[in-house]
Amino acid sequence: MGVTTPRNIEIMDTTLRDGEQTSGVSFSASEKLTLAKLLLEELNVDRIEIASARVSEGEFEAVKRITQWAEENNLLQQVEILTFVDNGRSIEWMVNSGAKVQNLLTKGSLNHLKYQLKKSPEQHFSDIAQTIALAQEKGITTNVYLEDWSNGMRNDKAYVFAFLDFLSTQTVERILLPDTLGVLTPQEAHNFLAEIIVRYPDMHFDFHGHNDYDLGVSNAMEAVKAGVHGLHLTVNGMGERAGNAPLASVVAVINDFIPEVKTNIKEKSLYKVSQLVATFTGFRIPVNKPIVGANVFTQTAGIHADGDSKKNLYFNDLLPERFGRKRSYALGKTSGKANIVKNLQELGLTLNDEELKKVTQRIIELGDKKQKVTTHDLPYIISDVLDSASEDQHVVIKSYVLTHAKGLQPSTTVSVEIDGELIEENASGDGQYDAFINALRKIYKKKGKELPRLTDYAVHIPPGSNSDALCETSITWLHENKEFITRGLDSDQTVSAIKATEKMLNSIVL
Repeated sequence: MGVTTPRNIEIMDTTLRDGEQTSGVSFSASEKLTLAKLLLEELNVDRIEIASARVSEGEFEAVKRITQWAEENNLLQQVEILTFVDNGRSIEWMVNSGAKVQNLLTKGSLNHLKYQLKKSPEQHFSDIAQTIALAQEKGITTNVYLEDWSNGMRNDKAYVFAFLDFLSTQTVERILLPDTLGVLTPQEAHNFLAEIIVRYPDMHFDFHGHNDYDLGVSNAMEAVKAGVHGLHLTVNGMGERAGNAPLASVVAVINDFIPEVKTNIKEKSLYKVSQLVATFTGFRIPVNKPIVGANVFTQTAGIHADGDSKKNLYFNDLLPERFGRKRSYALGKTSGKANIVKNLQELGLTLNDEELKKVTQRIIELGDKKQKVTTHDLPYIISDVLDSASEDQHVVIKSYVLTHAKGLQPSTTVSVEIDGELIEENASGDGQYDAFINALRKIYKKKGKELPRLTDYAVHIPPGSNSDALCETSITWLHENKEFITRGLDSDQTVSAIKATEKMLNSIVL
């Protein structure tokens, strides 16, 4: 048997038009042009819908810039505008903007026609015919949206079929079938589209799904199986209310589960474009959003990292490299040794079993105290653990109370064990750490000893880490005319300084 060539599904991205209907989102003209270039050239979508006609002067200028660029690069027929049945005003707007493809918004359900336009089907069809004829006269290609088509199929198929019969007589490139209110179930999406495609085999149909019931991806999948010719999607699932069917998820589903069809989308660019759209819009991507979320290629449980080292037991076909990403292994109280080994490999570091055990324990302790330990924190943790392991602990800071209240001088009560003897003292100071040092000086004065002089104090946060990062405090001390440095690590800055001080006390003989 011969190999069957997969049929191609057109992907129309409507992030710049329908996606901009996300509450609070508005692209500038420069942002629209940048994204238009990325969508068509980097991501390789087949078509983009970039604006609604007659919205604003800013929208008009953005469309002019995009159409000028598209014409220079032979992409003008891939740039589309939402237009209206408005006695030619949208057509005039398109002519002036340089756009060549209109997506004409019409009424796909009898309810919308009756109660919004208050017209008969015959009147509506006549107005549409005039608009299509005018567009053809001006050199503009027409696609037609049947707004609320899904409810039209549910409640009055006869109207939808009469409408499609009419459109079959017109000069129309594509029929665009939207689930405007996101109400379809996957079975309905399949059945309605299959019925139409069988009935009108020579017409091109696109499916435009919304995500109100979180069924956008499933409905797009069933639309493809039903034989639809194109899909309308948005980057990050942007759009009105719950948004539109998300581009990245739908493309992955088609590539992995529907081998008889293919798209032209470049998967490796999905994440890059997703991040840029998120940056432009301030529309934050949920960390667990498939394909593009921050956490979706992160293993947290140590057992998963262990399984990944043993024949990739916790891998599926959604390999991060497909999307220009990398798998990571979270560090925290649930990570275990396997996650830490994976991160050490990433950094090119190796530890022996005893060292690994100590680092693992420290990370578990830190995971209990702070939300996230990062790979950037790991070298600091290793350095701290290995440094601590070499100490001969003849001085232990057993406990302390740090107080800092508005209008009152900071104070500290400290309990220190020196060679088995427990001594307690309190003091105030200019800050919490200064109060701690003053209390410590009192303790050592009781012992007839003087502490080294602090000559420098520096706090570092691991590069690339975040607001809840570990603090490494490095303190330089002067003792017997020699300087030396001790370091302490903790998620609390003052505590990290106290740890550095404890190391100093164990480094010298007073």
